[in-house]
Amino acid sequence: MTDETTKNGSDAAAAEAADDVAANVENETTVEAPRQPDPLEVLKAENSELRDRYLRLAAEMDNLRRRTERDVKDAKSYSVAGFARDMLAVSDNLRRALDAIPAEAKEAGETGLNTLIEGVEMTERSMLSALERHGVRKLDPIGQKFDPNFHQAMFEVPNAEVANNTVVQVVQAGFTIGERVLRPAMVGVAKGGPKAADADLNTAFTEKDA
Repeated sequence: MTDETTKNGSDAAAAEAADDVAANVENETTVEAPRQPDPLEVLKAENSELRDRYLRLAAEMDNLRRRTERDVKDAKSYSVAGFARDMLAVSDNLRRALDAIPAEAKEAGETGLNTLIEGVEMTERSMLSALERHGVRKLDPIGQKFDPNFHQAMFEVPNAEVANNTVVQVVQAGFTIGERVLRPAMVGVAKGGPKAADADLNTAFTEKDA
């Protein structure tokens, strides 16, 4: 074998080795290169995120609008609560003045006294009417079942003919403003009669037999 042949063989081996190294480098480069995200998928994800943010923001704005409307409504309805409560005290005094007049004096029919009574009654009605225009309404609990949310029990009245815990007397009128209690009614409730449920059942049977 000549030196030239040996040299040619070495060069071929070296070239082949270089090709293998280049191929390996190329393969490694291909494997290690990160895969580029699909632009369409990226846009879809961004669109979904923006849509979720928009829906959350829209829900928050709707809740804010509702709260604002409720607060404005409450402000309109209850802004006069303190003033109305003070006026009720005046109305109570007018009623006490009327109740303090002896029945004999009323029956005597004195012109001056009757005129005074009519004037006080008219003032009381006018005041209650003005309060009602502002959402203040008088409670009428006579005959109703006692409700601690609207009534304040002052005493019990023995009465076997009326269902137990039924309001039978009003000591001081109660009032509401909007959906709130401005002042509970001070009442007397029946004691000794049947329970409310039994009374309702008896009434139902009576109506059925009729």
